[in-house]
Amino acid sequence: MRKIVIAVLIAGLALAGVLATQLAPVSAASAVRVPDDAGISGPVVIELFTSQGCSSCPPADLLARRLAKDSSLLVITRPVTYWDRLGWKDTLAREDNTRLQRAYAARGNEGSGVYTPQMIVNGGGGAIGSRENDIRSLVRRADRNGPRISAATDSEGRMTVTISGQSDYLASVSLIALSSSETVRVGRGENGGRTMHYVNVVKAERKLGSWRGQRARFPLSRADLRVGGADKYAIVVQRPGAGPIVAAKLLDI
Repeated sequence: MRKIVIAVLIAGLALAGVLATQLAPVSAASAVRVPDDAGISGPVVIELFTSQGCSSCPPADLLARRLAKDSSLLVITRPVTYWDRLGWKDTLAREDNTRLQRAYAARGNEGSGVYTPQMIVNGGGGAIGSRENDIRSLVRRADRNGPRISAATDSEGRMTVTISGQSDYLASVSLIALSSSETVRVGRGENGGRTMHYVNVVKAERKLGSWRGQRARFPLSRADLRVGGADKYAIVVQRPGAGPIVAAKLLDI
């Protein structure tokens, strides 16, 4: 049974007014200005919203694993909780993932809604997560001219992340802990008896601070890079309110 369902209702005219403001196009004055040698702002981020209780999701999970082999992309798998009611509790799902997907849906971007499987590209447009051509079209149109992220480790093994560039907008800087590979045997529900395979599953995420359009440094503690079950860590710079992702980097740990 295909799970491309569940429309999201956006309550209240006040919220609609806020969303209209958030969705206003970025003016030339708010574009990021970076040094000539800064290059692009790192990989395009693809977030997959999936569930072990969704029989339509395995093809999208497979596509995510293929896309993750491309170094120009950062695939992040975000299992959601709302299909747990169908008889199988997703062992990897996080309520934070569900909330983020609902926040994306509230913005009303292309392909918006709360459904699985769904891929969101750079915090903007989305598509059914198994439709590779649609996803690649969104990737081609993604803006790669955001701030530049670099990371350096000192002699004592402490890492500092630096965000470079100049802009008029505010963005949050988050550290996301990922498990590069997860395999789950599903016991019940629509995928009962199936073995599911996932790539770059979110294990934890923490806001490091805000980027205010100027060069900024964010120190990472050893504990930040020792999250249980995680073997990869990514920095994501994103505008507030589930806005566009303007830069990302997979850290070299």
